Amino acid sequence: MSDTPSSKPPKGFSRRAMMATSAAFGAALFAPKNLLAQSYPTAEVNTTGLAVTDDTVTVGILHSITGTMAISETGSVQAEKLAIKQINDMGGVLGRKIEVIQEDGASDWPTFAEKARKLLVNDKVASVMGCWTSASRKAVLPVFEQHNGFLYYPTFYEGLEQSPNVIYTGQEATQQIIAGLDWVKETKGANTFYLLGSDYIWPRTSNKIARKHIEDFLGGKVVGEEYYPLGHTQFNSVINKIRLRKPDVIYAIVVGGSNVAFYKQLKAAGIDMTAEDPVLLTISVTEDEILGIGGENMEGAYACMKYFQSLDNPNNAAFVKAFKEMWGEDIVIGDVTQAAYLGPWLWKAAVEAAGSFDVDKVREAQIGIELDTAPEGYVKVHENHHLWSKTRVGLAKPDGQYEVVFETAELVEPDPFPEGYQ
Repeated sequence: MSDTPSSKPPKGFSRRAMMATSAAFGAALFAPKNLLAQSYPTAEVNTTGLAVTDDTVTVGILHSITGTMAISETGSVQAEKLAIKQINDMGGVLGRKIEVIQEDGASDWPTFAEKARKLLVNDKVASVMGCWTSASRKAVLPVFEQHNGFLYYPTFYEGLEQSPNVIYTGQEATQQIIAGLDWVKETKGANTFYLLGSDYIWPRTSNKIARKHIEDFLGGKVVGEEYYPLGHTQFNSVINKIRLRKPDVIYAIVVGGSNVAFYKQLKAAGIDMTAEDPVLLTISVTEDEILGIGGENMEGAYACMKYFQSLDNPNNAAFVKAFKEMWGEDIVIGDVTQAAYLGPWLWKAAVEAAGSFDVDKVREAQIGIELDTAPEGYVKVHENHHLWSKTRVGLAKPDGQYEVVFETAELVEPDPFPEGYQ
């Protein structure tokens, strides 16, 4: 954990990239059309054949807008499009407006790989904002590394990965899994845990890390561990097991549409999360999922994440206002949605710091980029391609929002390969 407050950059760290970006924003706002673009000739800022013209630059958006993961990923698409609209309204990137090619991963991992290849090879996009599940990220990773594409990945995930072709804008295990378990042990006196997840890479690996931390570092006990396929809707059997084994904590990593069935069935079975017997702690249910689950079915549950829509700061107030103006007053914003919003801004900042769209130059410039305008607060890019950020715990309310009941006073340094958990 860093000793640096989130209100300012780490000691000794230069703000050169952020100041350069701010200056570029100002120039774009007041300069005649194409003046900034003329200062950065296409032949000089695009030496690798990307989809960059004198007036435009093309990026890709790759998420599931159909299938079981659409309930989770739609918000990411909305956030990325909002950021891109705002950037274009400010003059674009190096004087070029951003154009978008959107592809649907369709909640199917081979489809994600196929669409990633199309975006990089056929469309030659300058960057891609995309994926949600670790399975989809793992599916596209070889494609991005083979073709030297650049992916901004927004989801909290299990860690144990670091690619030169990915910027991870969500939290990894030390910032979410380990920090959340420490909180529930310290504040709730939890000793026994029932681990539950969807059956793919992220929940299984996350629970492996969780079990290690519970048993080896917290002195607790795992009394059950279950996994179910994506889209699964029958949870009564595992709910009966939970009632019999009486864990202190249900640690839930169910994703996508399955959440609707799980939480409704949990309440129907008479498990009252407001009574905290057991405590339910999730790392997968954001406000986006609660919209489908129903706030009355989530009331009393806890979530460990870095962002909640209810955060009270000027950055977030402006973000929520703009998001609702673009997508409707009834829309909600979850952790991954906010992390997705950061992707286009981080890419813009790196491109303008590099003075180039070339992936290798953008990659080099991306390290150390800072955003003090992030809705979650100040963030910066670590050399391991993850973000320094705070850890927070929220309590689900019947209105579908979370009340923040805990946050770290300091930024948590990302460590995707924590010692003792591999």
